Amino acid sequence: MTLNELDKWFRSFLKIEEFANDVSKNGIQIENSAPDAKQIKKIAFAVDACEETVQKAAAANADVLFVHHGLFWGGCETITGSFYKRVAPFLKNDIALYGCHIPLDANNPYGNNYGLAARINLKDLQSFGSWRGMEIGVKGILEKPLTVEQLAEKILGTGEKPLFILPFGKKEIKSVGIVSGGAADDVGQAVEEGLDAFVTGEISHELYHYVKECGINMISAGHYQTETVGVNLVKQKVEKELGLETIFIDIPTGL
Repeated sequence: MTLNELDKWFRSFLKIEEFANDVSKNGIQIENSAPDAKQIKKIAFAVDACEETVQKAAAANADVLFVHHGLFWGGCETITGSFYKRVAPFLKNDIALYGCHIPLDANNPYGNNYGLAARINLKDLQSFGSWRGMEIGVKGILEKPLTVEQLAEKILGTGEKPLFILPFGKKEIKSVGIVSGGAADDVGQAVEEGLDAFVTGEISHELYHYVKECGINMISAGHYQTETVGVNLVKQKVEKELGLETIFIDIPTGL
């Protein structure tokens, strides 16, 4: 499979064309030397396209690096300083970069938010969390009511801990809204829809009293931790359906 063939395969289920309002340049962000000829044998998956990630992808002999946070976000960037350090290893090692931002947040079932919903056995799923006219999150009903502490434990992987829990809502949580990453402000949409809890990655000082006054539970599960989900689900799909070798490069930020 060549890079351009891989791009078509990714687009067949990630539905990138439906997210035109995303600021990220989704899809192939850096080509390899022969996108219609070089055979892809190994794909590395990661959350962020930083220098450390691509260096580890090169050390693992990966042909492609698939990330949630790519390098190009709509504007024109000079390839200098830190940005040069990120771009140069791709060209030096002939590694292609594939970015998938909002389409990977929103995808059902391979995205961050539906993946998190599956972890907690959320039922009656509906789209939730509008951003730039795109529905990127998910809401639903828990199979069994949980406390906010139990919900936080289930939403995260083994050994992971939430950054913050704001336990200001019902003691028994039944309805939950999820928007991964930096979506703290979307708690307002959760309040408007009468949800018992809202799960996201980050939180801000300004929201503390708002959440308390509105009487809702909020879990800040970590921007990074909530966005390892989608890349790993796509990784599993690649292994199962394409039979290619894969690797997940884990570089947690603690944020």
